[in-house]
Amino acid sequence: MQVSIVVPVHNEAENIDPLIEEIVTAMKGAEAHEIIYVDDGSSDRTADVLSQALKRVGTLKVIRHEYSCGQSTAVRSGIKAAKYPCIATLDGDGQNDPADIPRLYHKLMELNQDDKSLWMVAGWRNKRHDSAWKLFSSKFANAVRSTLLGDNTPDTGCGLKVFFRDNYLDLPYFDHMHRFLPALIIRAGGKVVSEPVNHRPRTQGYSKYGTLDRLWAGITDLMGVMWLIRRAKLPKTEELQRGV
Repeated sequence: MQVSIVVPVHNEAENIDPLIEEIVTAMKGAEAHEIIYVDDGSSDRTADVLSQALKRVGTLKVIRHEYSCGQSTAVRSGIKAAKYPCIATLDGDGQNDPADIPRLYHKLMELNQDDKSLWMVAGWRNKRHDSAWKLFSSKFANAVRSTLLGDNTPDTGCGLKVFFRDNYLDLPYFDHMHRFLPALIIRAGGKVVSEPVNHRPRTQGYSKYGTLDRLWAGITDLMGVMWLIRRAKLPKTEELQRGV
């Protein structure tokens, strides 16, 4: 297993150490891996906690944004800094279970052997532990997005995804793009499958990205992705051979 695990965080000081330890445990026996935390301009003790973690976790790499640029930009910064061809992303609040990473990684490798257009295995929180409002708003947003974009992905908001670095870096970049990755991959000619994953209640802190903020931004983003899909062209190409 050769994978870079990217974790974007913003003011998640109390969740950093427990999640890093879980990732280290989940990746025991892995052929090669690295853990990349991206501190998205936190104003709490996140930077200090990560600095201490660097001293004891040899596989950890830390990148810090001077000011908050949002989750999608934090994810992209981590992926650009990654050295392995496969990426796993996790939310930094501890609700995603790192123990699911090896299973999703092996699923991606297995399916990609038979179909090179399979670029991503997306986590599916089919048994969620969130508030009733968050569950409702997420279900509604997923239904609208899936209907309009045809991405056939039941849970694009799940932070746990495993995919190929080069394919990701070829996608059009914009703020909030992490919520549209399946649609963008399909637009580029790739395929995505969803796999059920464990989802846990948040035990410390609170969500730093408000539901209403995501709603208003999401409407604009959704229209933009619809435009991108309509304007996409996927040529079939062949290379001419030099005559003898």
